[in-house]
Amino acid sequence: MSPELKQKIIEVCNTKIAKKGDNVGISFYAFFKNKNDNPKLLMEAAEWWIKTNELDHFEKAVKIKELVLK
Repeated sequence: MSPELKQKIIEVCNTKIAKKGDNVGISFYAFFKNKNDNPKLLMEAAEWWIKTNELDHFEKAVKIKELVLK
C-alpha cells in the first residue's frame, strides 16, 4: 500500500470515528471525492479492499484502521 493511500485511510477513519463513534461504517469510496480525480489511487484502494482483504462493501472504520496499521 502506498504511503499516500495509507495516510488518507487513517485520516478518514479518524475523522469518521471522531464524528460518529466506533460503530461507524465506511466503504473504500469514503476516501475519495465524488469525482474521479485520482483513478490510480482509487484502483489501489479498491484492489486492497476487495481483492487483498475480501472485505464487504461497508466495514467498521475501526477495523479498516487496524488493518492499515498492521
